[in-house]
Amino acid sequence: MPVRNGAMSVHVDRAPARGLAVEATTEQVLLAASLFWALAANRPFLSAALKERALSHPSTWLFVLALVVGLVALNWLLLAPFACRWTVKPLVSLLLVATAFAIHFMQELGVYLDPGMLRNVLHTHPGEARELLSLRLVAHLLLYAVLPLALLWRVRIVRRPWGRALLVRSVWVLMALAILAGALLAMFQPLASFIRNQHDARYLITPANAVWSLGRVLVSEAHGAGTPRRSIGGDAVPGPSWSAAARPRLVVLVVGETARAANWGLNGYARQTTPQLASLPVINFTQVSSCGTSTEVSLPCMFAPVGRRDYDETRIRGSESLLHVVARAGVDVQWIDNQGGCKGVCDGLPYESTLSRPADGLCSDGACFDETLLAGIAQRLDRGRGVQLLVLHQLGNHGPGYFRRYPPPFDRFAPACRSDDLQACTQAEIVNAYDNALLYTDHVLATAIRRLQARAGEVDSALVYVSDHGESLGENNLFLHGIPYAIAPDTQKRVPMLMWMSDGFRQSMAIDAGCLQQRATQPAGHDHLFHTLLGLLDVRTALHEPAWDLVHGCRTLAP
Repeated sequence: MPVRNGAMSVHVDRAPARGLAVEATTEQVLLAASLFWALAANRPFLSAALKERALSHPSTWLFVLALVVGLVALNWLLLAPFACRWTVKPLVSLLLVATAFAIHFMQELGVYLDPGMLRNVLHTHPGEARELLSLRLVAHLLLYAVLPLALLWRVRIVRRPWGRALLVRSVWVLMALAILAGALLAMFQPLASFIRNQHDARYLITPANAVWSLGRVLVSEAHGAGTPRRSIGGDAVPGPSWSAAARPRLVVLVVGETARAANWGLNGYARQTTPQLASLPVINFTQVSSCGTSTEVSLPCMFAPVGRRDYDETRIRGSESLLHVVARAGVDVQWIDNQGGCKGVCDGLPYESTLSRPADGLCSDGACFDETLLAGIAQRLDRGRGVQLLVLHQLGNHGPGYFRRYPPPFDRFAPACRSDDLQACTQAEIVNAYDNALLYTDHVLATAIRRLQARAGEVDSALVYVSDHGESLGENNLFLHGIPYAIAPDTQKRVPMLMWMSDGFRQSMAIDAGCLQQRATQPAGHDHLFHTLLGLLDVRTALHEPAWDLVHGCRTLAP
């Protein structure tokens, strides 16, 4: 129905009135949403920006004002190209919900919503996602999503003739650009210094971080979808030790989850979280760095010939892994998973999930304790032929439900946090639960080694354990993992690693255990894994770099 607005005719969408309702233009709705997000969803960004500034100084408040104004203009400009009378409500509604979730976890756990974290979110297993739900989250969503949504859908959008709509939108865009430019000029020097020193702080700007990161992830995955992985190691062949071996050979690689070096008993932690391993002849590597701070990054990276030292995500995800190389040489490869999959590392190779054969007393509610993985070792020992590589992917210390990762006999450090909401527990309780989960990993690894030892007369065997990344347990108000690598604390980047070999394996591969024990005191990292496993399996390929093979320098003669 037309109404008169000066000399121009304006049309209003006449939806049936329900209670109180207001009329607003598309631009006004975007402005209200942008102002709401700038004030309610950017506390982590504003806190980071003000960390080194004195609140008593007038320039600080001018800086804050310019930041808020700049955030409003930035949010408005990001939404404007996609918003019209028909799309503005669905668009803002979607972002209100996504932003409410994002800001909850950013504030509660101290995470950054960069593309890596967004990829983690998109690939999260449903069981893992359930552990992140809490009453605190529900209350947050009611305030930051449900209430704004209720207000939004009470608004009736003003309808204009297309010519006037285009003119008005152009004026708004020019105003927003001018305001953003003015805000940037007003705070350029302090903002430039802040961004230069804290480059990843841009991933705290909400909802721009979610929009940008989601776009990056979708473009990346669309680019790789349907594209065959680039073949590597086409020259891989068995080494001379294969034909000379008196017994079959089995290498077990245990990929840990979220175990951090700081709490690893063998590294000198105040608590003995590895009592069973301490009684076995293992070689413990004390200074090991991960490739990433999340499984999505670390897992593909640790199976690549070049990882963190020359990190290229596109190359790593688009290429075959170590497993494909050794399989090409004739190694019998199998991956058994008790977590969220192999992230492409084992594509096309034998794969089994523990949930496909749940063990009595070890599995419930769609999750299994890591002891279920050990059945794979018995099967491989019984197979007893050729050269085999068995990869066991643990659930390990995956948070926040650390207390769910171990059975009752390992609940030794008390009181342990028994909640998925880490904010409901003290830091001491969180650490207790985490350390109990490490005790269970110690048990699983020691049991695996003892099973290999028991069959040492039949099969030459070795076991390598390394965690994918570490974890924050409340230090500096950070929890879980996934902080951008450049600014992540060492607790998220330093991981435990160890090796064990049967006497027959050491002798057949001519490895000096004393030398390897000495090498274990020096720095190492995920970048060494690819080349070390090539050496342990004696697979010959031009990809093998002896300098990155942890065992190469400790051979008494060529295998």
